[in-house]
Amino acid sequence: MEPRDHLVDPRPVSDVSAGVGFAGLVGLFLWIVICREWASIAELLGVPGPRAPLSGRYAALAALVASGLPMVLWSLLVDKVHRRASTGIAWDRPRPLAEAVETAIPKLAGLWATWGLIAAVYMIARWYWSGQYLFAMEVLGAAAPLMLAGSLFYVPWLDRVLVNPRDGAWHFGAMLIGREAYDAAQVRHHWRGWAVKGFFCAFMISILPGGFAAVIEADFGAIVDDPARLAGSLIAVLFVIDVQIAMVGYLLTMRPLDAHIRTANPYLDGWLAALLCYPPFILMGGGAVIDYHQGTQEWSVWMAGHPALLWTWGALLVFLTAIYAWATVAFGLRFSNLTYRGVLTNGPYAFTRHPAYLSKNAFWWLSTLPFLTTTGSTVEAVRNTAMLMLVSAIYWWRAKTEERHLLAEDAKYREYYDWMARNPTITRVIGRLLALSRRDRRMVVQPAE
Repeated sequence: MEPRDHLVDPRPVSDVSAGVGFAGLVGLFLWIVICREWASIAELLGVPGPRAPLSGRYAALAALVASGLPMVLWSLLVDKVHRRASTGIAWDRPRPLAEAVETAIPKLAGLWATWGLIAAVYMIARWYWSGQYLFAMEVLGAAAPLMLAGSLFYVPWLDRVLVNPRDGAWHFGAMLIGREAYDAAQVRHHWRGWAVKGFFCAFMISILPGGFAAVIEADFGAIVDDPARLAGSLIAVLFVIDVQIAMVGYLLTMRPLDAHIRTANPYLDGWLAALLCYPPFILMGGGAVIDYHQGTQEWSVWMAGHPALLWTWGALLVFLTAIYAWATVAFGLRFSNLTYRGVLTNGPYAFTRHPAYLSKNAFWWLSTLPFLTTTGSTVEAVRNTAMLMLVSAIYWWRAKTEERHLLAEDAKYREYYDWMARNPTITRVIGRLLALSRRDRRMVVQPAE
């Protein structure tokens, strides 16, 4: 290895400060404490209503405000992201309102048509009307009138200060109205971005209540001496952090926050690799094509009777989940699959380009132990191991499609990519191991002389 001093080869500056995610984390924890202790708080304040923890669906939605508002305030008041040139906003050169309204009309047409088409997909797709998705449809249905009314004010207000108000929504609206020339590439860009939001917002909203209720209702005092149950509860907390912060990121794709979608992944294989990891297309779930859980048990079953091993293994799984959640928190307001919203180089991204994928896959291997089966069947153990190897391969493929997208979009990401390859990071080690294996495969065996 040739270690390099960080002063000689500094890491590229992140577009997202560490303070944004930290502010959101503090707000979320405060709300969790309030919800868990609501019975005592309500009694103290004399608030009418039930004396019980707030673990319902709307408390989970309110957690989005509790985590999102501090992140917005930090971004605006501390980082002052609204002043960045990357927002495409010139606050000191507003255009006349009449001119802004002129460009806002086709943009509103494009936005409303987009929302209408997404709503049509929701209505047609059967899976959105069963199970946990019903809550998402209820929330989005209630939000629709507010979005329509709010856009009447937000779009002209923002267009007054946009350097180039003719964005993808404007081009889509111009295509629909048919009075002005439009750019088909801009229309495709617009649709890819909203396809990401439409798909992932419904999914993320649907999984908010379950995890949040489990954390609010958990009795940590009763399980503090049980390493398996304690690890499970702590992992549940970390998943709530991941889901809540990520959901805020999907919702606040706004230019004044410099959190807008610059581009969405234009590669079909990138979309395929991502969608295979989420319902209804997921292939890894119970009974699915590459289910790796057949005949398996949780990690704690195999280690029962060995307290030291249970505590060590549980701590390792919590640590891996913490890295996964940290990777989401580090995004702040900018988390989103399949999109480019600025370069992130701090937090766990200082050690590897894909900390979430790396920690998630390591967690699955260590928690499932697919090579151990309750039936003792060697064939089943081989199948499970092969299936989990395939799952990890899908995430490797997914990471590569994301890199291809970002490398094509931003010189700063290319700088970060090269910095990772030069410095002693996890990414560099993995890259060298892969390069070594490829070199070994290329070696030709010579006949004996």
